[in-house]
Amino acid sequence: MARYVVKRLIFMIPVLLGVSFLIFVILFLTPGDPVDVILSGQVTEDVREAWRESRGLNDPFFVQYFNFIGGIVLHGDWGSSFVNGQSVTGDIMLRFPNTFLLACLTTVIACVIGILLGVFTAKHQNTWLDTSFSVVGMVGISMPQFWLGLLLLIWFGLNLKWFPVSGFDGPRYWVLPCVALGVQNAAILLRFTRTSVLECIRQDYVRTARAKGQTESVITWHHIVRNALIPIITTVGTLFGGALGTAMILEQVFSINGLGRLMVEAIAMRNYPVVRASVLILAISYSIIYLVLDLLYAAVDPRIKADFEGQSFFGRGRFFAARAKKTGHFPKGGGAHA
Repeated sequence: MARYVVKRLIFMIPVLLGVSFLIFVILFLTPGDPVDVILSGQVTEDVREAWRESRGLNDPFFVQYFNFIGGIVLHGDWGSSFVNGQSVTGDIMLRFPNTFLLACLTTVIACVIGILLGVFTAKHQNTWLDTSFSVVGMVGISMPQFWLGLLLLIWFGLNLKWFPVSGFDGPRYWVLPCVALGVQNAAILLRFTRTSVLECIRQDYVRTARAKGQTESVITWHHIVRNALIPIITTVGTLFGGALGTAMILEQVFSINGLGRLMVEAIAMRNYPVVRASVLILAISYSIIYLVLDLLYAAVDPRIKADFEGQSFFGRGRFFAARAKKTGHFPKGGGAHA
């Protein structure tokens, strides 16, 4: 298992290099000049050129890129902000915990609501309860998060004054953004859980457990849900990673000082070092999430654990074949799973 973790960490390196190169190309080709935004006053051409030279913007593309990568690898330097000249690490470390906490709380809400309702609807298949919750789930999936966030802000923040309308400084501040982001995720997880449970509910081992006189609760949670966990875990991990990325919309709506809001502000100001560092932080987070998912697969399914332990250092075909068979998700060329 340790060998597999080391291998995955090694394979993260080309993924992160690819992400860093891609974001560098996008920002390099983006129209607009940071000096026009940041030095908005009337300044001489000499001042403009001195500002660009001091920040390396006059260097060729590959020189800028290798300076950025070299700074991270050799010195742990993620660059300096164009706005205040300070290291971007401080801003990111100040903002990222809020985004991470929002994603965690949202995922907990989605798991509690989505998994419980998914199991409940699967156990009551083709009844009015199943139909009702399926319709609610479709509505939740179709509802834009920013629109729901604005409705909650107006109803419960401005009109009823039950919760604060901005900030993220305590439990009362967490409620509205977590609900706005968690409703859609809970609806998605409900649909996936229902489908996964229905695939297991008619298996031979379930009939055998009933024939042995097991209680329905033991059959449901020990036999059915436990065997349906692989696609559920995949969905939870995907939703958690998605919450880190899509939280920027709700951070704008609720004025949360998170990583997403920092990225939006940096894009508007052409603050390229902050944008690069933020995107790389999200890429690293996604890579770690998928590594944790694979370890959770091994924890809940002994067959996948055996595949882990039986792999050569560069052999991965048997594991991906087993996981694809269980989850129905086939990786395209490895990607973040490489």
